[in-house]
Amino acid sequence: MNTQKVAITMPKDLVTIIDDISKQQGISRSKFISKALREKVLNEKEKQLKDAYNRVFSDELIRKEQLGTAAWFEGAGSKVGLEW
Repeated sequence: MNTQKVAITMPKDLVTIIDDISKQQGISRSKFISKALREKVLNEKEKQLKDAYNRVFSDELIRKEQLGTAAWFEGAGSKVGLEW
């Protein structure tokens, strides 16, 4: 894995908690922090994507167009284009 070292400042009590948990899990502090940050970042990216979809589909014209297209595909009698 391609890695990069970074320096961050955290409260001592947080470091203590991280150390306790990482010891319980049998992983390094660095691995624990990396896993926690990865989870947080992926959740944030997912939230941003959902927010973007919500912004687009809150537009009444776009929503009506999408519903109309979906209804047309359902009525077409073909599964082509519905693989997803």
